[in-house]
Amino acid sequence: MFKKIMKGGHKKPSKSDSHDPAPNNRNSAPVVVNHASRGGAGGTSAANSAAMAMTPASGTMEPAPLFRDVPVSDKQNLFLKKLHICCFSLDFTDTMKNVREKEIKRQALMELVEFIQSGSGKISESSQEEMIRMISINIFRCLPPASHENTGQEPTDPEEDEPSLEPAWPHLQLVYELLLRYVVSSDTDTKVAKRYIDHSFVLKLLDLFDSEDPREREYLKTILHRIYGKFMVHRPFIRKAINNIFYRFIYETERHCGIGELLEILGSIINGFALPMKEEHKLFLVRALLPLHKPKSVVMYHPQLSYCITQFVEKDFKLADTVIRGLLKYWPLTNCQKEILFLGELEEVLEATQAAEFQRCMVQLFKQISRCLNSSFQVAERALFLWNNERIVTLIAQNRTVILPIIFEAFERNIEGHWNQAVHGLTMNVRKMFIEMDAELFEECQRQYAEKQAKAKDEAEQRELTWKRLAEAAAQNGVADMVTD
Repeated sequence: MFKKIMKGGHKKPSKSDSHDPAPNNRNSAPVVVNHASRGGAGGTSAANSAAMAMTPASGTMEPAPLFRDVPVSDKQNLFLKKLHICCFSLDFTDTMKNVREKEIKRQALMELVEFIQSGSGKISESSQEEMIRMISINIFRCLPPASHENTGQEPTDPEEDEPSLEPAWPHLQLVYELLLRYVVSSDTDTKVAKRYIDHSFVLKLLDLFDSEDPREREYLKTILHRIYGKFMVHRPFIRKAINNIFYRFIYETERHCGIGELLEILGSIINGFALPMKEEHKLFLVRALLPLHKPKSVVMYHPQLSYCITQFVEKDFKLADTVIRGLLKYWPLTNCQKEILFLGELEEVLEATQAAEFQRCMVQLFKQISRCLNSSFQVAERALFLWNNERIVTLIAQNRTVILPIIFEAFERNIEGHWNQAVHGLTMNVRKMFIEMDAELFEECQRQYAEKQAKAKDEAEQRELTWKRLAEAAAQNGVADMVTD
């Protein structure tokens, strides 16, 4: 990746305990990182403070020598000098402004990345502190408001929004690459590094996940995942902080750009949960993950959410009943696209479900599937595809005496009147499957259905006759009243 950066910083990268030291203010004054413009950032004002870079006057930034041109004894001082150069804040909204300074800073950043990556010298603790300060100065910033916040209009569909790309990305990418190389380096001592990559730093990283630039979110995802893996002391805090982001998204804003990336990190974390699963993890499933099916924008992050949910069931099959009931609780009523997604997720969950858990929820589950069978043709077709899964067919066959009476009427309605030939054909195939499973049960359901239809017909005729009599009586009373008058 670094070779790509060296060739051109404008290229998009490929996807792949609390201790707050006082910032070193020898070169600059403090600045508050205010993230309120993007929906309530967490953390106190002290925790959200970092050193502010100085905006240089023209000609005040001078290039530093290359690392290869200085003796080993001077490399630490040169490292600090390059860090100081990278602390300068430049205006990237105007491409013609500070052109010379931008190039000097870019070269300094590339040299720093190469120095860390090469492992040519172990940097001192004070240099590590300065490096994290420089990184904080560059990446921790107030994100621009979303497009609907600028105009005051109603929020648009997130799928239709064009992402706002960060104009300073050529430099930000190098800063993120430096942070990533520092975190993954075998030379980085976690006992030292955790003094600077602390809870405050992690919170501010999490705030940046709301960036509209997908390139930035990809780097943040990789870096936070590496921090979680390397700094074991931060793991409970990171999980809790992500949990809080989900709560804010579900119950307050329903607007956040990085839910998918956070779920990707969690998918890997859940995969590593030890058994028996802790109660806090089960609560996280019930209180955060399952409610994430509720927002309208679930389409944007559903693949990652579905993966996390399935991981829980595969880890502990006893959670299948909880998950299926949670899906049914948040099942969409009028959104066909979401229903198709839910049916796909349901199939994955059922594949990992054992018979005992299936029996606990099958009545409620197949009442919903029955409604899906008579829904729009896309939803009906996706529901019928469940019978292509051998595991699900086995579970249904074992419990056919309960399930077939629930869904039999939906099959008959499709056969009698569904306009879509694909749905009609799939229904006939599933119907045939049930006949082969248990012909006697099928005939009994058919008999009960016929009786129900006949009874409904009689009731309709009786209702029609009653209305006719009422109409005749009303007509007679009307005539009598007219004669009396």
